[in-house]
Amino acid sequence: MERSRLDEPQGADEESEETSILRHFGQIVAGVKDYAVFTLDVAGHITSWNAGAENIKGYKAEEIIGKHFSRFYLPEAIARNWPEQELKIAAGQGRIEEEGWRLRKDGTRFWADVVITALRNPAGRLTGFLKITRDLTERRRHEETLRESEQRFRLLVDSVKEYAIFMLDTEGRVASWNLGAERIIGYTAAEIIGRHFSCFYPAEAAERGAAQQELDAAIAYGSLETNGRQVRKDGSRFWANVVITAVHDLDGKLRGFAKITRDLTERKQFEELEESRQRTQEFLAMLSHELRNPLAPMRTSVDILRMRALTDPVVLRARDVIERQVLHLTRLIDDLLDVSRITSGRIRLSNEAMELETVIDRAVEAARPLIDTKGHSLEIKPLKSPAWIRGDPTRLTQVFVNLLNNAAKYTPDRGHIEIEIAGSDDDAEIHIRDNGVGIAAELLPRVFDLFTQGHRPLDRADGGLGIGLALVHRIVSLHGGTVKALSAGTGRGSEFVVTLPIFSQETSMNAVPCEPTGQQPRRRRLMVIDDNKDAAESMSMLLELWGHEVVCAYDGRTALEAAAKYHPDAVFLDIGLPGMSGYEIAERLRELPESARAVLIAITGYGQDDDRRRSRDAGIDHHLVKPVAPETLHNLLDSLEVH
Repeated sequence: MERSRLDEPQGADEESEETSILRHFGQIVAGVKDYAVFTLDVAGHITSWNAGAENIKGYKAEEIIGKHFSRFYLPEAIARNWPEQELKIAAGQGRIEEEGWRLRKDGTRFWADVVITALRNPAGRLTGFLKITRDLTERRRHEETLRESEQRFRLLVDSVKEYAIFMLDTEGRVASWNLGAERIIGYTAAEIIGRHFSCFYPAEAAERGAAQQELDAAIAYGSLETNGRQVRKDGSRFWANVVITAVHDLDGKLRGFAKITRDLTERKQFEELEESRQRTQEFLAMLSHELRNPLAPMRTSVDILRMRALTDPVVLRARDVIERQVLHLTRLIDDLLDVSRITSGRIRLSNEAMELETVIDRAVEAARPLIDTKGHSLEIKPLKSPAWIRGDPTRLTQVFVNLLNNAAKYTPDRGHIEIEIAGSDDDAEIHIRDNGVGIAAELLPRVFDLFTQGHRPLDRADGGLGIGLALVHRIVSLHGGTVKALSAGTGRGSEFVVTLPIFSQETSMNAVPCEPTGQQPRRRRLMVIDDNKDAAESMSMLLELWGHEVVCAYDGRTALEAAAKYHPDAVFLDIGLPGMSGYEIAERLRELPESARAVLIAITGYGQDDDRRRSRDAGIDHHLVKPVAPETLHNLLDSLEVH
């Protein structure tokens, strides 16, 4: 171990004693490598240097002894004269300890724990300083990493808006509060921190001690998850999913509870509505089926009566009444069955080329008995040249029969009904007008909703269930068209406008359907991903009507499996899917070689700028917001450059 004098000699006896002390000191610390242990003279020059100092700071003894210890300090510390201040404090107080950045020989920094102790001889005279330095860089790095991790976690929790995430102390008082908690439950942090969390429970639950029971269960089992009613600040109740987790320290001591609350109100309402819808569909299907059984022999009996040579006018009138009512009831049952089929996705449409005028003629023929019975005049204004459309002739005829029957029913006797067909190169517009009772302004926006009806007299002479227009809307949509209702108000007549895509006569005769542009389309392999089966299957039917090959999937796992086998050219996917979001599915589809180059099209209810950005980031090519007009889909498919 190299060493030098701590100060100028003060006498032979003192020199000998000091030398002895240094010799023993050197023997103790010379081989220590985990600590830099060295001495300074009273001015701060290095007088000894151990192996640990060389290991930590990088200098050999012959390089550093005699140099001032300030070279281990950062320039800013030297600028404020900190090395000299340390020696002054150590001399005055006996020692100083601090942590801070220091420099190695190669110029790199390390975080050091430093202890400087004043050395004095038996007479109390200052002879120098002992300095011990420990490298704490790794510990500091770990602490910084932990601190950053905790900060990120706090920021994450604080920024979450979809979940109420907060802490409770051991007594159940609120100790922290995030934005999600404020949004869902309504309290600000200042209003709720320190209050007992039982205020979130309905009065009847709070009175029976539900809050404490849940804390006890969390302690016993580690965590507890429940679904039930919770109470917001304004007193309103909401359906919530709650997870309470007991939080213990490393010694197993209970430190409090973490509570996560999710608002399930919308999902609960959706489940109830879906269950109600399913029950309704099952009931309608059963009712329609059961009502057909007695109708069959009734209709047969009417036919038998027509075959007999009846002359009694009373019997003839009775026969005609029965026939009209049987036909009316049959139409009601057909409508009920159609609603059940369409809303459950079980309807299958044919895809035939036909003249639009033929469809209108069939509808007029079917509606003529009711029109004539009410004494209405009917005027038809056809196109100058034939217009060709594609689809299911029976269903399209049903559309115009329903509209004509509505016009006849809701127009007073001896009214006027008009059918006008207008067209362009791409679309045909069929206008059905009447001078009947009209539609109230407040009813117009929902006239195509299921079971919607205007004001009806108590005798309900016109009949109907309010489902005819809902069927019209659904069938027209499945054919790539649109329908809208117009009226100047009650008592001022109505107009319904059906728009359908037109195809050229020549290509309509081909086996492969045509695009509205009149050009031969490319048959593409398409995939529809939506957890709403009605939405998925109705879109699938529409795409199939346009001549494409389509496969459906209702969840992420099934979609990825299907894509690997199906090799789609384009994928229509919903974003808000359970388990795996549309964004995640898109990223996974991009990773699969079978779908990496497919065109991805989001069809979603999320339409904010951030939603569109997330779509782009996930590799989605197009972001469309529900509801999407059929012509928009058609034009998009027509413009796609698939590989």
